[in-house]
Amino acid sequence: MSLLGAVKALADQPWSVQLHESLYGYPIVESIHVWALCLFVGLTIVLDLRLTGLTFRTVPVSEVVRRILPWQIAGFIVMVISGVLLFYAIPVRSYQNIFFRVKMILLIVAGLNVWVFNSGVYRRIQTWDADPIPPARARVAGFASLALWVLIIFCGRMIAYNWFDCDKQPQSKIINTLAGCELETPAN
Repeated sequence: MSLLGAVKALADQPWSVQLHESLYGYPIVESIHVWALCLFVGLTIVLDLRLTGLTFRTVPVSEVVRRILPWQIAGFIVMVISGVLLFYAIPVRSYQNIFFRVKMILLIVAGLNVWVFNSGVYRRIQTWDADPIPPARARVAGFASLALWVLIIFCGRMIAYNWFDCDKQPQSKIINTLAGCELETPAN
């Protein structure tokens, strides 16, 4: 079974149909997703601004992390769960949405940015924790995170628009390829 076939099978599940067609369920899940996104990204911006050295220069980075990390984790968990539910409600449309695909790639890059930061420069935080301007690698991680989250939020918002949906034909071959559209070829 292809990935698109699996996504189509998921779309046929009763709970997927019920969530998508629910008068209140889908909007509530979407609202929770946006709320959790605000919590997580808002706190991420606070940390990133400290890492870039643009604000909170007198507060040690470890203190910022200590205070916001539990709330960031809570926001992240709720954001992921609600995001999975949103995908579950409209899996085929999401899977074939160019902005959704770009958002997933950007989320992976953002995760790699966090991993590189935590496995590298953050391990030596005791040497630069109270510095008003963190080392270059920490600043790069902070600026990269800020840029990535701006792009992730933009792509997430653009998912709602159906400019490139597979059922809107004809479209250019590149759009159909990027969206993963499987078009029926005319019989000869």
